[in-house]
Amino acid sequence: MSLKDKGEGESLWLRHQRMYRFLAGSLDGFIRRKFNYTYEKFDPRSIEGPLIVIPNHACAWDPLLVGTALRKRQMYFVMSEHMLRKKIVGPLLDYIAGPIPRKKASSGAGTVMSCLRHLRAGHSICLFAEGEQSWNGISRPVFPATGKMVRQSGATLVTYRLEGAYLSLPRWAHGVRRGRVYGHPVGIYPPEELRKMKPDEINALIDRDLAFNVWDWQASMEDGPVPFRYKSRKGGPAERLEKSISVCPACGEIGTLTSSGDMIKCSCGFSLRYADTGQFEPPVPFSNVAEWEEYDRDAIGSSLDALRGQEHNATLFSDGKARLTRIGEDHTEELIEEGRLSLDLEDGQFMIRVGQHGFPVSGIRDVAQVLSNILLFTDGDAYFQIYSEDANLRKYHYAWEFENK
Repeated sequence: MSLKDKGEGESLWLRHQRMYRFLAGSLDGFIRRKFNYTYEKFDPRSIEGPLIVIPNHACAWDPLLVGTALRKRQMYFVMSEHMLRKKIVGPLLDYIAGPIPRKKASSGAGTVMSCLRHLRAGHSICLFAEGEQSWNGISRPVFPATGKMVRQSGATLVTYRLEGAYLSLPRWAHGVRRGRVYGHPVGIYPPEELRKMKPDEINALIDRDLAFNVWDWQASMEDGPVPFRYKSRKGGPAERLEKSISVCPACGEIGTLTSSGDMIKCSCGFSLRYADTGQFEPPVPFSNVAEWEEYDRDAIGSSLDALRGQEHNATLFSDGKARLTRIGEDHTEELIEEGRLSLDLEDGQFMIRVGQHGFPVSGIRDVAQVLSNILLFTDGDAYFQIYSEDANLRKYHYAWEFENK
């Protein structure tokens, strides 16, 4: 790095520090009121050297929940690359915070190198190492490469747990629900301790610290489950739930579920009420989204197996209009096609198809979802995005998982 480059880097860092402290301090009261959010008092300035903060990922507001609680230590957040492709939001985020982009459904090697460069320059980072926010209120294992990066970084690891945040804004939902959210550091591990551990041991340590099941948390409440009140005048707490679940337990059909108000229904007449505790009433055949999700996975896998034995071409499920784009370098997008989205069996192999463009499921290297309306995947050396505001994209992800397990 030249002296000029070094000077420019320090100038950017100072700008990001000022912006971070101003915004985190300004938003603190708003975030606490909006979510009924409390957090353990913890001054990260008491730790010398850079930090790598790894929280569990429960909802879309997690960066603000963590950032306000740790506002006295500026951090660079690892962020999904799709945010930087937004015409106004992307450049603004880059100017204010300089986030580290992560191309989901890709190797992530560039993200790891960017994190290490920041940490070795003395900057702290925040990484949601599960890779995506929870769909079902239960934390996921961190990426396998996390432990190696943490060990190499020379930084202090801080594991941080958010409790209750999933029910404040489920991934499939619109509208924040005010309930009870709590944040606190779980473990603080200095670099000399981490160097004595193997990467797999560090991963296991992080998984242990971040492990959280919101349904067990609700069951543990002495006064009963915490209600998360939906305050919006529009819609209701169950609306868009069909973006997360897709198989009716009564008739077994895929894609026939709809939501309205606090109800999830099927065209066959089946219905369940989504209560303000996040649980279903009555609690049969499922008491919560996590149980229904497990049923979905098994049912879609069984449907693929049953269809595989047919000799003629067929469609397992389909959705309306979707948009297929190719993602290039520097956050560029090239429109490939707009058309019907479907999972088809063609000449003995399953295809994810948008209009006339089809991709063999077994040939797709990696798949990831962003929020509820974007499916990202790598096919060969190319990186693609499927966008659909209406489709349940999870069933396509499940099909890929089943074919590539």
